[in-house]
Amino acid sequence: MQAAILSEQLRPLVVDQVDLPDSLFFGQVLVRVCYTSICGSQIGEIDGIKGNDKYLPHLLGHEGSGIVIDTGEGVKIVKPGDHVVMHWKEGDGLQADPPVYCWNGRPLNAGWVTTFNEYAVVSENRLTPIPANFDLKIAPLLGCAVTTGFGIINNNAKLKIGQSIVVFGAGGVGLNVIQAASLVSAYPIIAIDLYDNKLALARKCGATHTINSSASDPSHTVFEIAGSKGADVIVENTGNPEIIELACRLTHPCGRTVLVGVPPADSRACLSTLALHFKKVLTGSHGGEAQPAIDIPRYIRLHDVGRFTFKELITDCFTLSEINTALSRMQSGKIAGRCLIDMSN
Repeated sequence: MQAAILSEQLRPLVVDQVDLPDSLFFGQVLVRVCYTSICGSQIGEIDGIKGNDKYLPHLLGHEGSGIVIDTGEGVKIVKPGDHVVMHWKEGDGLQADPPVYCWNGRPLNAGWVTTFNEYAVVSENRLTPIPANFDLKIAPLLGCAVTTGFGIINNNAKLKIGQSIVVFGAGGVGLNVIQAASLVSAYPIIAIDLYDNKLALARKCGATHTINSSASDPSHTVFEIAGSKGADVIVENTGNPEIIELACRLTHPCGRTVLVGVPPADSRACLSTLALHFKKVLTGSHGGEAQPAIDIPRYIRLHDVGRFTFKELITDCFTLSEINTALSRMQSGKIAGRCLIDMSN
């Protein structure tokens, strides 16, 4: 199969031929990947945000859709022919050993799920079956962007009707935080980003106010819109330590600051912790504490009755051979929403 390989950090991915394992082990599932989207986490892996990568070379991707081709011993949640969402959070089923592929005669590592490859050997608990008539082109968003964004609102922020929220970073996760905030009737919903194209999409997803932080300091505007004490909830998606500090300062004394973006391994944020001894809450999010087996069917039902949109979130589509172009355009801010890789071309 063709696959995009991270062979060195801070270098373009290598698109090359890779050999699949000879057989499936206990709990493993062979999936033909139909579509994958690119999450900021993959850019972080390529850029070495968390430090030195001891698993190189390896495959990437954790948000995809596909069709089950074969199953290993013990697998019961999915069967050949099933349409599935591929996700990085644990769901139902067995956790298998990660597969080892072969590239140029040497081992090629992979995690429990990878999606930047035409076929994938996936741990059963990283797959959730979906209806056969659900569009596989939009299904990858359920692997991370939607489940994380909605989970942040439900589980981390615990946002209530009429509460105010600020979202720093209107990327794939941020846009779904905004959609979920709109679903629970939050007000105002303030999106902050460096790029006007992302802010325009944020408005379509339910943002009531937008701020371009490359043009002005958002501090005064947030207090002006949300009130002199700050916003009830602030979600920080960028992982920038300076923005983390700002997010905490702009949070209401009785509010919640939710950290989603991962800062570089060697960075530090300087925070005053006094308010944490009273009613302010500072918390991190681990994928919105999503439960894929429960959440994905629930969100599909909401989507099918028109309560929110997936399709508008996908603004760009590339082939696997063009994946480095896609990554470059994402890093430059030229891609407003989620970027899709069509694995069939």
